[in-house]
Amino acid sequence: MQLITVAGSPSVGKTSVILRVAELLGRQGLAVGVVKLDSLSTSDDQLYAQKGLPVAVGLAGSICPDHYFVSNIEDCLAWGQRQGLDLLFSESAGLCNRCSPHIQGVMAVCVVDALAGVHTPKKIGPMLRLADLAVITKGDIVSQVEREVFAYQVRLANPGARAFFCNGITGQGASDLAAAIARAAPTHSLEGQRLRFPMPAAVCPYCVGETAIGETHQRGNVKKMRFADQTEVTP
Repeated sequence: MQLITVAGSPSVGKTSVILRVAELLGRQGLAVGVVKLDSLSTSDDQLYAQKGLPVAVGLAGSICPDHYFVSNIEDCLAWGQRQGLDLLFSESAGLCNRCSPHIQGVMAVCVVDALAGVHTPKKIGPMLRLADLAVITKGDIVSQVEREVFAYQVRLANPGARAFFCNGITGQGASDLAAAIARAAPTHSLEGQRLRFPMPAAVCPYCVGETAIGETHQRGNVKKMRFADQTEVTP
């Protein structure tokens, strides 16, 4: 079975892209399924189910979605194998753009929105910079010049990734993307595999439920801002 990690900011069109690609791969006789990982709620599983795709949902709740992903991806792989799938998409939303839900040896896809602004690609961390494929959506809404500038910024952020324009509504561009995904290497097991980049660091009182504000309540991994008008006091 092939495992494909798909990530991107909320509402960039990840689900629409996956639906289009899954439809094309299904016509080739491949059994495709999806694991949808989100924070608080999702209705995307209904869209997948309507298309006849096996789908499993995981909601991180109060846990960092990236940490939730890495804690559950082995079980997701096992679920896909039990379903007899040929290809399994893992879809997760990069809420802070620092996310890194990509695994060494597993094809990684990052979906970005052309409407987000030409400087957006440089603001996205390993979710885009370490992806194998960069999918640009909503390019039909902007001008050709804006499309080219945005694609250029994507290539600057990740020179090694193949960039695709894909329209999740019409399906334009999905065939090239599906062909690239179909060539992904199979994933037999994730035992001993490693993430392409460390997860965001998060070990502080607020991670485990603290709500009080103030330095007396801040312990562990705390990073403070430095302001230009402050004079450092040497003890």
